[in-house]
Amino acid sequence: MTDLKTIAAANGIANDTAFGAVTPPLYLSSNFEFRKFEHAQDYEYSRTSNPTRDLLADTLAKLEGGAGAVVTSSGMAALNLILSLVKPGDRVIAPHDCYGGTYRLLRTLSDKGHFVVEFVDQQDKDAVAATLKQRASLVMVETPSNPLMRVVDIKAIAMKAKLAKARLVVDNTFLSPALQQPIALGADFVIHSTTKYLNGHSDVVGGAVIAANSRDVDELKAWANLLGVTGSPFDSYLTLRGIRTLFPRIEQQQKTAAAVAEFLDRRAEVKAVHYPGLANHPGRELALRQQRGFGAMLSFELEGGLDAVRGFVAALKVFTLAESLGGVESLIAHPTTMTHAGMSEDARSAAGINDSLLRVSIGLEAEEDLLSDLAFSLTAASSNSAG
Repeated sequence: MTDLKTIAAANGIANDTAFGAVTPPLYLSSNFEFRKFEHAQDYEYSRTSNPTRDLLADTLAKLEGGAGAVVTSSGMAALNLILSLVKPGDRVIAPHDCYGGTYRLLRTLSDKGHFVVEFVDQQDKDAVAATLKQRASLVMVETPSNPLMRVVDIKAIAMKAKLAKARLVVDNTFLSPALQQPIALGADFVIHSTTKYLNGHSDVVGGAVIAANSRDVDELKAWANLLGVTGSPFDSYLTLRGIRTLFPRIEQQQKTAAAVAEFLDRRAEVKAVHYPGLANHPGRELALRQQRGFGAMLSFELEGGLDAVRGFVAALKVFTLAESLGGVESLIAHPTTMTHAGMSEDARSAAGINDSLLRVSIGLEAEEDLLSDLAFSLTAASSNSAG
């Protein structure tokens, strides 16, 4: 079996039959010539299929251990594509502490009668079991969760979902296949915002769905073509280029993230740190079982509320206040006013997302520079809240 690192670095390399290009060519053409009347070649129209996008899909399927993949125009398009498989009246079970965009889409489509959605604390085994006593169509899992880094037992939920005749969808954006492979743990589908770690350079918006079963791959491809949600060839080319360095990027990023989490955990200005790599994190043992690392995402809560947050972000020099994650640059986001602003206040409260919470994506800057920036900004936060 080929190592995943080799797949990421070399899938599709030196396979060009036209000119012997080492790097796979970029096929920007929107349409392709028919061989003759009523005889198409392998490709006809790029919304349906494209050689560059297909190579990215093949790479993702191999990395995730799936039967195939569909590359979409965004992570939300990937989620929406999965929801195309659900019929009116079907039940969708989702985590109560999921990404704000996921929550908003599920709630909106449910309100329009596309399906029935139920948000559940998936760390509560009894709650999960109770909601799956009724027939469900899809169970959605996000682990680690965005932004509180809660870890959910994929294998255990997969077993419960199968008993309920439901299919399991796992959002693997935070870890990528470099650190976690949900299909091997029982998932039927894996979704990604490829914008994040897979691309890794904050210059492409994209998504993907990987399916464990070839029949599901065919159905997803048909829906993607009907809906027109497939990703562009150029974006696919850039994403594949990003995947080439996925493993060394994440290895360095999570090493720095561990140092940042431990630093924050020692600071008096910080009320709580959420990072599965910390010895006191409740999901640490589970993460060790189903992940190959703790990742480069973390979140923390400041003492002093919004005043402290304002002082903290105003003082940042190396970190950037911005949404998204997984790039080579370190980012900080305020979920309440940014990524999860679309959730109601009650929904955020139920999920444990408060005004003092900040989400951090660690990049490739020098560890010392990041720690220095945090130290300076924490002092500013303390001064601002005190004043």
